[in-house]
Amino acid sequence: MHPVLKDLIELLTLEQIEDNIFRGDSRDIGSPQVFGGQVLGQALSAAQLTVEGRVAHSLHAYFLRRGDSTAPIVYEVDRARDGGSFSNRRVVAIQHGRPILNMAASFQIPETGLEHHADMPDVPGPDKLRALHELARDLPAGVPMKLRRFLTEKRPFEFRPVRAINFKDREKLPPVTHVWIRAVDMLADTSSLHQNLLAYVSDYELLGASTLPHELSYAADNVIMASLDHALWFHREFRIDQWLLYSIDSPNASGARGFSRGQFFNEQGTLVASSTQEGLVRVVDPARASKRSDPKAQH
Repeated sequence: MHPVLKDLIELLTLEQIEDNIFRGDSRDIGSPQVFGGQVLGQALSAAQLTVEGRVAHSLHAYFLRRGDSTAPIVYEVDRARDGGSFSNRRVVAIQHGRPILNMAASFQIPETGLEHHADMPDVPGPDKLRALHELARDLPAGVPMKLRRFLTEKRPFEFRPVRAINFKDREKLPPVTHVWIRAVDMLADTSSLHQNLLAYVSDYELLGASTLPHELSYAADNVIMASLDHALWFHREFRIDQWLLYSIDSPNASGARGFSRGQFFNEQGTLVASSTQEGLVRVVDPARASKRSDPKAQH
């Protein structure tokens, strides 16, 4: 298996240290705090370890504090309910003695029922698009180092944006973005693994859609962004090692917050998962932004 994907799977595989208490490591991916998707994926993994015979269908999380990428995270699971068909778990992620995330997740015994879903947007397929790491070769000199590292470092997923990123100029764009995503190598058939990896990757790109109408440049260093909450629904079985279209729109930005919605479609056009996120989006003086190395602790 590709080393970066293997490392991510190991990152999402938690150590049990007591009944309902688990511990996971952290990784620095170039952001000023632990990547939110890492905490989401690990929190879902912790909840899954307390459930048998049921599959996650939704999670709802609040980011409370900045995570420290140099320290492990402890996950405490509350087995809130086990009903005839559904189970609910509450998870608190703790670091340095303080909660950094609260999450509730719901699980269901698989069953059949009514079926319909939204249509996939009419966009080019992944084979006709350039990968993000190829687009990143066009980075101008003025792009901040943390963004340069974030875009060019090897990832466990391949990203192919439908609209090429303009790294040089400010553009006013519709608050809509589409990107094809898949893991860089084949994975086992375990559905919980694919769900954990989707939870991880669902935090990519989502909040950024709320900035598109406002002529903000990728090379600018005057925007403070931090996820406040995140929700994810799993509608159908899927494979994260096969192409999924992440279709994102942002219907609102106000009060220094952006709100975005996402839908994951497989290549056959079937909706397999949906997401929403609201986050802090502040445009400030660049000197002030450079001092805000800890946005989740200060929002």
